[in-house]
Amino acid sequence: MLTLFFVPLILINTGIITSSLLLFGLYILSGLGMAGIGMGVMHDAIHGSFSKKKKVNQWMGYTMNLIGANATVWKIQHNVLHHTYTNISESDDDINAPIFLRFSPHAKRYWIHRFQYIYIWLFYGLSTISWITAKDFVRTSRYKKMGFFNGKKELKRTMIKIVAWKLLYYSYTLILPLIMVPLAWWIILLAFLSMHFVTGLLISIVFQTAHVMPNNDYPLPNNEGLIANNWSVHQLATTSNYSPRSKFFSWLIGGLNYQIEHHLFPNICHMHYRKLSGIVAATAKEYGIPYHSKKTFLSAIIAHIQMLRKLGKIELKI
Repeated sequence: MLTLFFVPLILINTGIITSSLLLFGLYILSGLGMAGIGMGVMHDAIHGSFSKKKKVNQWMGYTMNLIGANATVWKIQHNVLHHTYTNISESDDDINAPIFLRFSPHAKRYWIHRFQYIYIWLFYGLSTISWITAKDFVRTSRYKKMGFFNGKKELKRTMIKIVAWKLLYYSYTLILPLIMVPLAWWIILLAFLSMHFVTGLLISIVFQTAHVMPNNDYPLPNNEGLIANNWSVHQLATTSNYSPRSKFFSWLIGGLNYQIEHHLFPNICHMHYRKLSGIVAATAKEYGIPYHSKKTFLSAIIAHIQMLRKLGKIELKI
C-alpha cells in the first residue's frame, strides 16, 4: 500500500508526465494506496496492533501523517471517542456530522436530509480534503476543551507538528508536481483532488457501512450519563460486519469487514478477525446478543442507503 501510494507520486515528480490522462491515472492509483494505508496500515498501528513492538506501531502510525492527516488527532477521535461511545449521539465523532448530513436518529433533522442518500457520495469523496485542510485544527481545539491536551504549551506543540507534517505532505503531493509537471496548474490540482476523492469515497463507505445501518442501535445515556448495556454488548448492538467469506476483500480493506471483532478486540491484529468471528458469532447466539452481518459488501451498501433514507424522513422507527 505504501508502494502504491508513493511510486505514482515519484513518477509524477520526475517531470516526465506530459499526458493529462496519465497524470489523473497516477494520482488515482496513489489514492488507492492512500486508502490502503488508512485502512490496513495506520489503523492497526495507531491501535497498537500492527506489531508487538510499541516503537514499530508508533512509526507505522506516522503513515497517517504521510497521507495528510494526523495520528494524534485520529487516535482521540477514533480510538477514544468512537470506540468508547460507538453510535452515541454527540459523543461519537464518526456520527457527529455537518448540518447537511444526519447519521443519527437523535440528531436534528432538516428538510435537506431527505436527499442525503443521493448527495452523500459527493461529501464522502470530499471527506479526506477536510482532513488535510481544516478538520485536524478544528478538532485539536475542540479536544483541548474536552481535556485531552495539558495546557496551552502542549496544544501549541501539537498544532506546530500538525502544520509541519501537512507542509511535508503538500510538498510531495501538490507543490512539487506543480513545479515539475509541464501541464496547466488547474489540471494538476484537479488530478490531486481526484486522488483524494477516490480515497475519501472508499474509506467513508467502508467505515460508515459498519455503523450507520438499519439494524444497529443508537442508544442514549440516562441522566447519570450511563447507557443500558455494558461495553461489550454495546459494541455488538451498534456495529455490523459484511462480506465475511471474502479473504481477498478482507485483506484489501485491512479486515474492516469484521468490524464487530475489531470493536471487541481493537488491540488484536486484523489478520486474526476471520477466525475470531466464528467464536464471537457463536457466543452471541448462545447468550441471545445481536450479531449483525451482511453477506456481501454490496448488500451492506444497499442497507446503508436505506438507513440514510430513513434518517432523512420525519418519522423514524428504530
